[in-house]
Amino acid sequence: MNDVYEKVREFKNKYPMTVAWRLKANSKVVQKHLNPDEHVVYAFAAQKSKSSFDIFSTAVVVLTNKRILLGRKRVVFGYFLDTVTPDMFNDLKVVSNLLWGKVFVDTVKEFITLSNIDKNALDEIETSISGYMLEEKKLYPNRQENHS
Repeated sequence: MNDVYEKVREFKNKYPMTVAWRLKANSKVVQKHLNPDEHVVYAFAAQKSKSSFDIFSTAVVVLTNKRILLGRKRVVFGYFLDTVTPDMFNDLKVVSNLLWGKVFVDTVKEFITLSNIDKNALDEIETSISGYMLEEKKLYPNRQENHS
């Protein structure tokens, strides 16, 4: 059973205005990289792009009990997989526009932009990611204390 695809399909059914394609193929990328001790906590789909006009870069975003995974299957062959562990997570920003919203995930090394999300889903996404990351960050020593 593909837990990732089931969760993403639930999200898409609940928030149909989200622009997302090839959910099954993108879900398989993430499912393939789940570790045996990981389970899916929350999943959603979005465009991994800064532009709202780019509707062909769908990513499946999965929050597990250990990290955030972003999977994108290429059309012909191969795929992209990004992971964000709690120690690399800095901040989350949510922007709501007229029809869609954006979620910005700020990490130590990069800034991830997820766009074309049904604006009604933004509260749920923010609560799921922020709540989890705040709890998990407590398990990591403060980096600033180590540099003093």
